[in-house]
Amino acid sequence: MFTYKSPSRKSARISIIIFSVIALFISYPLFAATKDVQQLDLFTMGMELIGGLALFLFGMEQMSDGLKAAAGDRMKELLSKLTKTRFSAAFTGAFVTSVIQSSSVTTVLVVGFVSAGLMSFSQSIGIIMGANIGTTITAQIVAFKVEKAALLMIAVGFSMLFLSKNDRIKQYGNMLMGLGLIFFGMGIMSEGMTPLRSYEPFINLMASMERPILGILVAAVFTALVQSSSATTGIVIVMASQGFITLPAGIALAFGANIGTCITAVLAAIGKPTEAKRAACVHVLFNVAGVLIWLMFIPQLANIVTQFSPVAATDLTAATTAKLAAEVPRQIANAHTIFNIANTIIFIGFTTQLAKLVERLIPEVTIKEKTITKTKYLDDELLATPALALDRVRLEISHLAELTEEMFKKIRMAYQNSNHDELDHIAKLDDKVDIIHMQITEYLKKLTMEELSENEYNDLIRYLQANEDFERIGDVIETNLVATGHQAIRAGVSDSETSREILKELYKAIQKAMTNAKGSLIDEDEVAAQSVVHMKDSINQLALNALKKQSERLQKEGPHNIDVTQFENELIDSMKRIYSLTKRIARLSVPDSLNQDTG
Repeated sequence: MFTYKSPSRKSARISIIIFSVIALFISYPLFAATKDVQQLDLFTMGMELIGGLALFLFGMEQMSDGLKAAAGDRMKELLSKLTKTRFSAAFTGAFVTSVIQSSSVTTVLVVGFVSAGLMSFSQSIGIIMGANIGTTITAQIVAFKVEKAALLMIAVGFSMLFLSKNDRIKQYGNMLMGLGLIFFGMGIMSEGMTPLRSYEPFINLMASMERPILGILVAAVFTALVQSSSATTGIVIVMASQGFITLPAGIALAFGANIGTCITAVLAAIGKPTEAKRAACVHVLFNVAGVLIWLMFIPQLANIVTQFSPVAATDLTAATTAKLAAEVPRQIANAHTIFNIANTIIFIGFTTQLAKLVERLIPEVTIKEKTITKTKYLDDELLATPALALDRVRLEISHLAELTEEMFKKIRMAYQNSNHDELDHIAKLDDKVDIIHMQITEYLKKLTMEELSENEYNDLIRYLQANEDFERIGDVIETNLVATGHQAIRAGVSDSETSREILKELYKAIQKAMTNAKGSLIDEDEVAAQSVVHMKDSINQLALNALKKQSERLQKEGPHNIDVTQFENELIDSMKRIYSLTKRIARLSVPDSLNQDTG
């Protein structure tokens, strides 16, 4: 995989990997040894629990990084089609969340799509519901008892990641190494908990988790504190693998994790637009309502799960800790999945009603802007997933392009009206263009700190150049066209009917070039891109026709109209400069083999 990272970022990542590898060999004797502990060694137990959790979470990050890299293009493709039906939206939400392992990031995506007008708020609810299904993949993964193969997975994954030159193999190596770290971390945590089997206060505490309200409350508070339902799920399954908790207690704790994870979405919505607050509200209502529906049916859910989950060996009696340790982890994972799928099926038919309820709870508030403008789509939450972050950059450049188009459309009317105020308004629009351009540039700088594939890096360079060129178009309009307009009005030079006719077709052509240039980049429309590139001859011909008509007019009307002619020539030069910039933007979407024009 081709990557572009700053030295500090790369050094930090290598340091973490080295530390983790050292931790593996230091902690291996603890992981492999058997103990007959008569009393609790709090230091050793704490070291194993915290160290195991650190390796578990780092493994989740490694696996997620590999998934993001391998599935980045697929995620973009799905996201472009997710507005078809509420069911496809739910599927997309599940898939994206299972890859990025963060329902809060999925919520951020939802807010951006609603803001961009790509979907209604009602449609976006399906994605939020699907996100809950996606989070269950963690429970399913950690429920596999393959701790003995963990070191082998780490070794093989490490070899694939650092020895191979093939991008795809590197991505799979990252995933495999992360998966090995997950299981190894779980093994260390499990080993650290072994002494608690004979610690009566802890056994009593775990027994109390069978009271649903207490279990839900404990898991919700813990998940809210660590802001990771994956961590909570992992710990619950580790405890189950030691026989500490029963299936009903595990289900209650999983319910609590579902509620606790809402805090991440709520915190992310603070200070954000109304759409973000509504998305967070949907997340909270959906998760809480789902738990309330199932609260009285935990025994029934446990019975359903035990019907198809694997059972332990027949020589284990139902009352033994060993039987609980053998069966409950997978049963909890299955209950977690069934619970979230069932809730999605129950609520998916009521997305419209839920949307109306949330819109009433959180009405649109008109706030007086304290800033000139701000970006609509950029969000730092997405930087860790470059494929999705670049998609947001694409949308933000569309926003920038729309501002420059608005400036160009208004300039013609300002000339016709000979109005200083209208020209000043256009200049203020350029201030907005400059701010959006600067924020896009800063966002792209941050993105270079992440691990990028070769295609992602190429997209970043394309967007960076397009961002610069759209900003230059704004500068040409403000610096040249607006300034020329002010000078013409002060000199008493008006946009005559004749000059309007002369420049009418040129205005139209430049406007079309700007629209197609935006479409070529934003919609990846190669046909639109080539149409802009091939407009060169027609643009030059229109300019020559304008000059010819000027010459004819001067012969008829005399040199007293020389000021009008000079004014028109400056307009023509500026518009040709704008076309040149639109052509540069369009070329970014034209294959090199077809991009032969160098003018």
